Amino acid sequence: MKHFDSLARLNTQDVNDILRLAADIKNRWQQGDRPRLLAQRVLTLMFEKPSLRTRVSFEAAVAQLGGTSLFLTSADAGLNGRESVADVARVLGAYSDWIVLRTFSHRLVDQFVQYAGCPVINGLSDRGHPCQALSDLLTIQEVFGGLAGKTIAFVGDGNNVARSLARAAALVGMRFVMGAPTGYQLAAEYLAELKQKIPSADITQTTDPKQAVAQADIVYTDVWASMGQETEQEKRKQVFSPYQINSALMAAAPKQARFMHCLPARRNMEVTDEVLDGPQSIAIPQAENRMHGARGILLWLSGINP
Repeated sequence: MKHFDSLARLNTQDVNDILRLAADIKNRWQQGDRPRLLAQRVLTLMFEKPSLRTRVSFEAAVAQLGGTSLFLTSADAGLNGRESVADVARVLGAYSDWIVLRTFSHRLVDQFVQYAGCPVINGLSDRGHPCQALSDLLTIQEVFGGLAGKTIAFVGDGNNVARSLARAAALVGMRFVMGAPTGYQLAAEYLAELKQKIPSADITQTTDPKQAVAQADIVYTDVWASMGQETEQEKRKQVFSPYQINSALMAAAPKQARFMHCLPARRNMEVTDEVLDGPQSIAIPQAENRMHGARGILLWLSGINP
């Protein structure tokens, strides 16, 4: 059984297959063709964290392909201590064709993979955000016509989004540059594991944001304090202020560079309005592609190749 719980489970062919499915079904959708490829199938979403793009992208994706979805909070599902994780996973798995989890701890994702008996999708955990990374690749592919040889500069915190994007870039032959302050870069242990699995991975780190974007095709950022890090907000604001994506930093990147943000954005904190709403920004098409990427993931997990 296939799962989409971590990009570490996927190889380059898997990623290319999902991207092809996503691109093909998007093209058909834009032409008004919405085949009911997932008719009578049920997608269950169980979220511990609030969500806009992850929830709606998957609900829209399965609906457009003829399926239906159910949404539960962790309390709805009984994960507030009312039931064991194993029991909840087994029951939800019996009702569902896929389960999407958005959770604080990746351990819950691992437990559902163990017990659910149906494909499990990691809609976000502390370890990674593979759905975001996959749809980001789809966006970059559309804008630049290909992926291999392109450079992503991630400026900000080496968080779950950065980790997944670094691995996704390595899988498709892209260069990844991390621009972050000391103590907030990608962990050495993570890079060692990634390099061991993907020896060709081209990943570098620097504390200089201008150096990070100097050869970038994509300048990418995320919030400086993620959900669960609210108590660190003021400290992180001070640490990361030199890493704000503004007009001056974008000017240090090549003219063809585009700006991406996984959203939600704290406007005029990690990125200025001028950049986020400017001509180099592709953040909104990037957000739309969460839906198209979700369709690719669901079709791939179902073994459907229309």
